[in-house]
Amino acid sequence: MTILDPAEMRTAAEKQAAPEGAEHTAAPRPPASKSFLDSFFQITKRGSTLAREFRGGIVTFFTMAYIVILNPLILGGFSAENAATDVAGGWLSAAQVGAVTGLTAGVMTIVFGLVANLPFGLAAGLGINSFLAVAVIQDVTWPEAMGLVVINGVLIVLFGATGARTAIFKAVPKELKAAITVGIGLFIAFIGFVDSGFVRPTKGGPPVQLGNDGSITSIPTLVFIVGLLVMGILVARRIQGGLLIGIVATTALAAVVEATMHIGPGSADNPGGWHLNVPVLAGQLVAAPDFSLVGQFDLFGSFSRIGGLAATMLVFTLVFTNFFDAMGTMTGLAKSAGVAHKDGTFPRLKSAFIVEGMGAVVGGGTSGSSNTVYIDSAAGIGEGARTGLASVVTGALFLGSMFFTPLTSVVPLEVAAAALVVVGAMMMAQIREIKFSKFSIALPAFLTIITMPLTYSIANGIGVGFISFAVISAASGRASKVHPLMWVVTAGFIIYFARGPINALLGA
Repeated sequence: MTILDPAEMRTAAEKQAAPEGAEHTAAPRPPASKSFLDSFFQITKRGSTLAREFRGGIVTFFTMAYIVILNPLILGGFSAENAATDVAGGWLSAAQVGAVTGLTAGVMTIVFGLVANLPFGLAAGLGINSFLAVAVIQDVTWPEAMGLVVINGVLIVLFGATGARTAIFKAVPKELKAAITVGIGLFIAFIGFVDSGFVRPTKGGPPVQLGNDGSITSIPTLVFIVGLLVMGILVARRIQGGLLIGIVATTALAAVVEATMHIGPGSADNPGGWHLNVPVLAGQLVAAPDFSLVGQFDLFGSFSRIGGLAATMLVFTLVFTNFFDAMGTMTGLAKSAGVAHKDGTFPRLKSAFIVEGMGAVVGGGTSGSSNTVYIDSAAGIGEGARTGLASVVTGALFLGSMFFTPLTSVVPLEVAAAALVVVGAMMMAQIREIKFSKFSIALPAFLTIITMPLTYSIANGIGVGFISFAVISAASGRASKVHPLMWVVTAGFIIYFARGPINALLGA
């Protein structure tokens, strides 16, 4: 049994629709009746099967499941002493954040699958939740910060509903869209290397290094390497369910290793421990979720507390991060899924943008932070997912995770990291779409690709690529090649990159 790429799957579907010798028959065989799910999600039309969609949805969930554990650690805590406290000393309960994280991710991923019919999972965006916890709550309260997230979401929905977001998307040259896909592939691979401990910061000298002082000294990192090789072999041999089999097998290995060696969680005293969650089942397996944070947001309180200009700059930062992170992510995922058109657009583009914007509104309304499309969805796509049915499966599992958090936490981050590296390698194939012989294209594309992993931000990579493309094109006599909307977005990115000094001036 083998996994086929999109082109091969279309060929296979055509062969099934017209078997050998059919062209010689006078009366063609009537098409086989389709199930409701097949017709609604266009599964056969996209060259997929029910099994692949369910398998892909499961793989996406297990690759994204870490957010149910990580988001509460970023936004909340178990007491004021170990939580991110706001300007008024308020803090969010980790248990409550965990509940709304699973709730919002589940609901929005299901809605996205049903409305946009794309195999993309949505959950709390790591860039925005970190921005809220580290910077925003230094000036406002948590309810006020979540109010800003809601405003950000409303603006993004309006951009999507009016077609402004689609127009900007279409204005981006196809080479830059390909560069965004490649950059995201490199970015998620780098995330996998860092999360697994395969790449670590140095105390002095180069910014990063292999393991500890150039050596692999951590057992969890060895588990990552084993998982990476197992998944790579299974995918290379085109084994159906290769990524899922690899995730399950490596998780089982991790559980055995932990049971025999008692490695424990990583910390300053235990640098060789598991990065985030320890692969063990402990305590209650089932617990009722606490939804007390739902509706606990203050829509305009921040404008009264810090003033209109300062609050507007915070909204501007949220919108730019949300808008272009999601746009870049969806571009890369659509190409990986084989549903993108030649110009980089994909089916139900407008609907996808609107629902993604609603993820920010709902995420702020539940105090779980803005929900956006996750690049980790590429793991499910790599497993064969091509339609929104996979998203419905992923969303259902997220809703279930609210009650089974211990089960969710069994898969260590090192195992999910291995899947990300494999998928990152798959996404690098889009580099063939970039004409590196034309330096006016080559440099912006290269800067887009390299900036994403080096700055840990998809939006930064897109911004650097846009600015360099516009400036180089204009200076080399090719200003007509730059769409007017690209100039508008370029100006916005310049403001975005200068927001630190601008905020300082406003504060002064």
